[in-house]
Amino acid sequence: MLVIAGTGVYPELVVRGAKAAGVPRVDVLAVRGSASRATMRAADGVQVFGIGEIVAAIRWVAAQGYDGAVLAGQINPLSLFRTRFDEEVKEWLRSMPSKNAHTIFGKLVAEFEKAGVRMLPATSYMESCLPGEGVLTARAPDAREAKDIAYGAVIVRDMGRHDVGQTVLVKEGMVLAVEAFEGTNAAIKRGGKLGGKGAVVFKGAREGHDMRFDVPVMGLKTVKVMKSAGVTALAFQAGRQIVLEKEAVVNYANRHGIALIGVKTDLPPAPTRP
Repeated sequence: MLVIAGTGVYPELVVRGAKAAGVPRVDVLAVRGSASRATMRAADGVQVFGIGEIVAAIRWVAAQGYDGAVLAGQINPLSLFRTRFDEEVKEWLRSMPSKNAHTIFGKLVAEFEKAGVRMLPATSYMESCLPGEGVLTARAPDAREAKDIAYGAVIVRDMGRHDVGQTVLVKEGMVLAVEAFEGTNAAIKRGGKLGGKGAVVFKGAREGHDMRFDVPVMGLKTVKVMKSAGVTALAFQAGRQIVLEKEAVVNYANRHGIALIGVKTDLPPAPTRP
């Protein structure tokens, strides 16, 4: 198996989870300047490519005969507009009528599969990082926060139909920020400035979301940004949100009175096995 690794601890956890599940060999295709040393140390083998070498990377992976590959870790979509690519990739970008995480990474996955590489769900072997329904923290959302969370869940479902983003900030029934291309943490900072202390965050994947890429993820950095922005609660779709370093996240949230909760939906849980 191959893990195509961007930034953060996420790719390392996929490598370790696959090994714990009995996958005999787990290699890493490391994005230069993004994949961590810890991720590369955890792997059985490592190959490094730059973000501008996408076509060469696809050809290399196809030639190795891996039985599956997982995209894990952040690769900032903005880098696709700031990097020198060959003409083939430039043509991909020119051909897209709209450019967002779904279309960009969807195209990348499609090109890997066209080359004969089976792309696995990005949640593969991550069951320990996919909380189910219920409150994770010592404090549950209060009545006002719960009402804003319910409203945020509706907004996120509507946003998903337009591939806008996965995160919304709400306070007292007012939408303070909707995530666009800037990412979750930047949206939280923006909404926090507008609403002050007491806003809530809802984060979730759209109905029919392709779990091979751009799965909702949060970690310690997210709750630290929430604390700085005055956000007091975060809710997510149960079984569809990766929480990295969950113990550290919950401990930090408890110290600062932040509520974290998984909300039951009618959407299917993310798959954890190929």
